[in-house]
Amino acid sequence: MPSTPPSPASASAAVPSSVPSSALSTGAALPWTLSAKGADLASSTRFATQTPLPLTDAASLAAQPENQGLAKLVVNSRRTFQRIEGFGGAFTEAAATTWQKLPADEADALLRAYFDADHGHGYNFCRVHMNSCDFSLGNYAHAEVADDVALAHFNIDRDRQALLPMIQAAQKIAARPMQLLVSPWSPPPWMKTNGQMNNGGKLRPEYAAVWAQCYVRFIQAYEAEGVPIWGVSVQNEPDATQRWDSCVYTAEEERDFVRDHLGPALHAAGLSRIRIVIWDHNRDQMVQRADVVYSDPEAAKYVWGCGFHWYVEDHFDHVRLVHDAFPDKQLLFTEGCQEGGPHLGSWALGERYARSIINDLNRWTVGWIDWNLLLDETGGPNHVGNLCSAPMIADRDTGRLMPQNSYDYLGHFARFIRPGARRALCSASREALECTAAVNEDGSVALVVLNRSEDSHRFLLTIDGQATIAALPPRSMASYLLPR
Repeated sequence: MPSTPPSPASASAAVPSSVPSSALSTGAALPWTLSAKGADLASSTRFATQTPLPLTDAASLAAQPENQGLAKLVVNSRRTFQRIEGFGGAFTEAAATTWQKLPADEADALLRAYFDADHGHGYNFCRVHMNSCDFSLGNYAHAEVADDVALAHFNIDRDRQALLPMIQAAQKIAARPMQLLVSPWSPPPWMKTNGQMNNGGKLRPEYAAVWAQCYVRFIQAYEAEGVPIWGVSVQNEPDATQRWDSCVYTAEEERDFVRDHLGPALHAAGLSRIRIVIWDHNRDQMVQRADVVYSDPEAAKYVWGCGFHWYVEDHFDHVRLVHDAFPDKQLLFTEGCQEGGPHLGSWALGERYARSIINDLNRWTVGWIDWNLLLDETGGPNHVGNLCSAPMIADRDTGRLMPQNSYDYLGHFARFIRPGARRALCSASREALECTAAVNEDGSVALVVLNRSEDSHRFLLTIDGQATIAALPPRSMASYLLPR
């Protein structure tokens, strides 16, 4: 694997496989892959397979005089925690229409880079919007006809234009069934107090039962197209009045909607297997929100878990607090991106992804879903100009993909920590070495280590009693895979 990324046209063939070839060795060596910042993105080391590190007995290696005083990073794979559902990103109308405009080889390369389990990230856990979101080409709803309480005119014709073709193409490449989370940004205007999809407003109580049926109809319509649905969130960012598609719920309103309408509607339709995710907003208020919903047993019985985003302050401690208070409920990261444009070439953006994933996984999060899978070079299209970053950017002038550092850093997790893995006990004696580890279903142990500092770090790395001396350059990230 070269130290610079391949040209996007050959991305499906040239990006490294999810398990480097050296990882197939059964000798006493630890395969690893490195990304490290250079003067710019083009000169950086990007997801490069390194010479395997020799492994030896941890006690004897630690006793050597030259290793005294080294930082220590230790993994105990026999102590495990939550099961990891997987990683992925969001299918949006913006991503899908941008994908459709790519040349055929680049369109195929994008899907393989994300969904191919042998030569790409192996994504399996994704999100799609029900009705429009800001990353749509404009406002639309699947039930446009006012006062159509029987939903006689409900349809997903809009999604058949771009969204469904992209999802269906990804399904053909993915190695395992995709888990798809459905999230609404707004009910149709006629169901809302402000009479429009944008600028917040609330769901009118008299339409709550009809709105719940829209989830049922959407799930049924997608599954009739061969696209199974894993779960639904109640509302994207229910505490935000946005200038784009949005709808506000208090914690009590969300609780009551789940208890009295959404949960019963799904069960009555034979869709009790559909997971319901509450909150779907920032970490800052997730504790209070979860407490209100989960403290009502009749609402809580329908809820699988709490979804959250990364905007505003980090509040990683809140993720653990929700688990500690409600250990029978799950935690899922459902959206994150860098706002304010595409941020082309930003190394810090990849580091933000890595820091968030490490901290979220270490606090019982079971899956991590990125925002747009693809955007154009402006960070759009977005029907209100809310331009943002994406791990893959398409240059409309050249018709070529521009993989960003965030794509590489996401791969350091998704290609090594596979669906079904269990997080393992892992800690480092130096704060600059941010780390998480997991045991895959095949018994291999994956370790991801992030160094956001401007200093190099040499450390004694021990996995289940086997040790080596590892080193990370400044502003770098490494994934290690100990095969079984």
